[in-house]
Amino acid sequence: MGYEYQSERAIRDSSRTYSARPVCRVVLSIEAVLAGMMVPWCSNAAGILTLNEVEVRADARNLIGTADSANEGTVLKRQLDQRTVYRPGELLETVPGLIVTQHSGEGKANQYFARGFNLDHGTDLRITVDGMLVNQRSHGHGQGWADMNFIIPELAGGLRYQKGPYYADQGDFSSAGAVSMSYVDKLARDIASYGVGQQGFMRGLLAKSYEVGNSNFLYAFELLTKDGPWINKENYKKFNAVLRYSQNTGNTRFNITAMGYGGNWNATDQIPQRAVTRGLIPRLGAIDPSDGGESHRFSLSAALQHMSNHGVTRANLYTIHSNLALFSNFTYFLDDPLNGDQFSQTDKRFQSAFNLNHTWVTGLAGFAFENLAGIQVQSDVIDNGLLSTQQRRVLSVTRKDHVFENSVGLYYQNSVQWLEKFRSVAGVRSDFYWFDINSNIGANSGREWQGIRQHHESQAQPDLWPMGEDGVLLQLWQRVP
Repeated sequence: MGYEYQSERAIRDSSRTYSARPVCRVVLSIEAVLAGMMVPWCSNAAGILTLNEVEVRADARNLIGTADSANEGTVLKRQLDQRTVYRPGELLETVPGLIVTQHSGEGKANQYFARGFNLDHGTDLRITVDGMLVNQRSHGHGQGWADMNFIIPELAGGLRYQKGPYYADQGDFSSAGAVSMSYVDKLARDIASYGVGQQGFMRGLLAKSYEVGNSNFLYAFELLTKDGPWINKENYKKFNAVLRYSQNTGNTRFNITAMGYGGNWNATDQIPQRAVTRGLIPRLGAIDPSDGGESHRFSLSAALQHMSNHGVTRANLYTIHSNLALFSNFTYFLDDPLNGDQFSQTDKRFQSAFNLNHTWVTGLAGFAFENLAGIQVQSDVIDNGLLSTQQRRVLSVTRKDHVFENSVGLYYQNSVQWLEKFRSVAGVRSDFYWFDINSNIGANSGREWQGIRQHHESQAQPDLWPMGEDGVLLQLWQRVP
């Protein structure tokens, strides 16, 4: 990763002026608390009060002159390692202004909020891990479903974030921004840990890496259980496994990674206030104890980066198989007094993609023009459905859809540093989609294609044009005065 973001606290601390009263005191700093030590901030030398030197260092690298805007930054591994992570998705909270929370059980995709806006389960936040898109399109529960439970936090190598729709290389789901997380090729030291705690918590992790010449082998296994504070125990159980081979010959880097994840859980959803007030159920109780879900994800990916006199070329290829079944009951017995109103949302898919981009620099009239061009290809074969259930047993089918969705994205971006404090970033992107849907409801079946063309400029806002007769949605971008 190239840069390290500078936190707001670090910025404030780095610009703060310290003063002291002419009284010698002992000050307990945050670092001293953690170390269990008392640090004197002043001393007397020859009867003259002398303050000890205090160095305040920002916990990030300076991005001025290197980042395209203040909306982007990088979080290094050592910053991620310093966080206490209850859920893997909380690693993303190192992005300033991004909140990651959870509802309806630990195995469900996180709920994301950026700058006060609800991004649902990832609808407007593009998330990639090791080059693989986490967001799932045409999902059985919600567009852009981004489940981070397959992440092992100790293997995260860092992340880069970009806020706003100003980047040509970020396509679908990036309206509010994008976060890209990498995995490490090798560990600083092997890990073997086992922990237990309250509310049924148990976690075991084994991770080890081997270095052979220019190559590295890494494997990791994780087991975790949680019950939570609920009367109806969450009984969340998950496993994670990672096997990775990587090679670094200097100008060329390559890796191939296999991942596996599985989880199942119970969900104590929202409950009616009147049921608690009347004493029918406790505050942490449930109306339908069979709500919850089960999920699994398996992936195989490969990535290549090559540097030469002609620039930097990056390519990655991956395939993912995932399966999800959610069971929810929001109205209890309103529609069906006999069997109840529980329903299931299912999503089973095979997702494959190929990404290729090239970065190069050209000189003209004494200026350096940084160019980025790339292509993104993705294909999804999806089976999703909405079913009426009772205690996770299928009663009837509301709808079932078989979706074949393909897309190709082409983009180009150019940036120039004209003056010390003036930079221009401009880009263009075109996305083409093909849909083939076979549903048990005839009105939902059919074939369609659609194109989206975008022109990007720095500090831009979208100006949406209506869809024309040719079925192409023109999405133009204009500079804000």
